[in-house]
Amino acid sequence: MALRTISIRRAGNRDNLFMGGDREMVMFSGLVAGALIFSAQELRATIFGIILWISALFLFRLMAKSDPKMRYVYLRSRRYKKYYAPRSTPFRDNTENQWRQYK
Repeated sequence: MALRTISIRRAGNRDNLFMGGDREMVMFSGLVAGALIFSAQELRATIFGIILWISALFLFRLMAKSDPKMRYVYLRSRRYKKYYAPRSTPFRDNTENQWRQYK
């Protein structure tokens, strides 16, 4: 008897992106730019808010293109930063006590 295979559909296994970037970050940057535009109600603030949102959208698209889950990776690295081992590179000159620690 052969094993039954079930195909995994792409639509149910996609990353949660909006306009090519991370959904929450794109929407929050649009909210901040919109709040800036409508609260200041000046031409300079409008231009700055539009430039801010377009540049944020460009950066979020680049980030999602390299890794769609990069925001979660960054947040996890910030959380575990205090647990990282204090070794910099393999070319570091260790003292005798440090060599004994790793033997």
